Amino acid sequence: MRRVAITGLGAICALGRNIAEFAGALGEGRPGIGPITSTDVTQLRFQNGAEVKEYSHQSYFDDRRADFMDRFAQFAVIAAREAVADAGIRWTPALRETAAIVTGSCVGGQSTEDIGFHEVYKLGHNRVHPLTIPKTMANAGASHISMEFGLTGPSFTISTACSSAGHAIGQAYWMVRSGITDVALAGGSEAPFSFGILKAWEAMRVVSPETCRPFSRDRKGMILGEGAGMLVLEPWDMARARGARIHAEMVGFGMSADACHITQPSAEGAARAMRAVLRDATLAPEQIGYINAHGTATPANDTTEVAAIRAVFGKHAGKLAVSSTKSMHGHALGAAGALECLAAVVALRERLLPPTANFTESDPECDLDVIPNHARAAEVEYAISNSFAFGGLNAVLALRKA
Repeated sequence: MRRVAITGLGAICALGRNIAEFAGALGEGRPGIGPITSTDVTQLRFQNGAEVKEYSHQSYFDDRRADFMDRFAQFAVIAAREAVADAGIRWTPALRETAAIVTGSCVGGQSTEDIGFHEVYKLGHNRVHPLTIPKTMANAGASHISMEFGLTGPSFTISTACSSAGHAIGQAYWMVRSGITDVALAGGSEAPFSFGILKAWEAMRVVSPETCRPFSRDRKGMILGEGAGMLVLEPWDMARARGARIHAEMVGFGMSADACHITQPSAEGAARAMRAVLRDATLAPEQIGYINAHGTATPANDTTEVAAIRAVFGKHAGKLAVSSTKSMHGHALGAAGALECLAAVVALRERLLPPTANFTESDPECDLDVIPNHARAAEVEYAISNSFAFGGLNAVLALRKA
């Protein structure tokens, strides 16, 4: 079993168009939440989201190529480009043939699908854009990444709601660790700001009318986000041999199913996933210093996650630093696990733990150290990143400081 290094990072989201901007916003505790501008939301109960502000494909793709790509797939390629450049990968024919791509996406090309439905059902048109299907499919991000770099190895997409990117990164980690591949691009992308899916989230009654306040007594729900996060994973020894910068080491992956309820979270299911990642990484609970929480700011999720953390970590839970960066980049659904894994990597690398922003008052049922509002300088060796999805599908990643 090989050690796995993280040598490339790429991000685009409400906090910035690259890793430097993303890390800077986390360190400042500066949320990217504001009025939704890419879609008319006047008929919605909520008006705020965590968008990539003033995004235009023209900075990244020519018009012809962009016509083949929904916004979520564009985000995937943009983040992958940065991660590959950061890793300094030199593509040889042999490496291209075996490199893996594993992406996560919850809803895929929802904007494209919405446009098609609008054309047919509201405008009464008899045809839609001829590329509607390839733009809508959830694997479009992985496919466009493979074409971007000419990679012909294993390439696939995982769709497990809000755990999609966590599962994708974990599977890629296992592939590198076991020797199936010598390099993997892994992460997730999402672009849910289209009217139809926003109306669907409105019906769930879990979106906040103002902002995202994880673990606060007065929290009122999640804020939707968009973007992509990508990582390059490769064997530690190979990364060292080629002189690559290693941002962090990935040391474990755990997953579980609640087998309980399609929308209500389960503390027992979440705890099983955290215990699984500790077993996979051969770590004791006391070795973990930071948790990037799932932390959606819904009443049910936050108390359930805290209960799960206490069940797994016991007395050590009181010594843990725990924060939800969704308070800044929003809940990016299938991309959430990637952005949050990146946040944990940056925290270990920079020795600066990101805060839970927008925090107002303590909730007795969320009685952990949630790093309220301001980043904290801290030397942490091990961290985990939690992703808990609708459908009761959970993914947890474990990281070690490089």
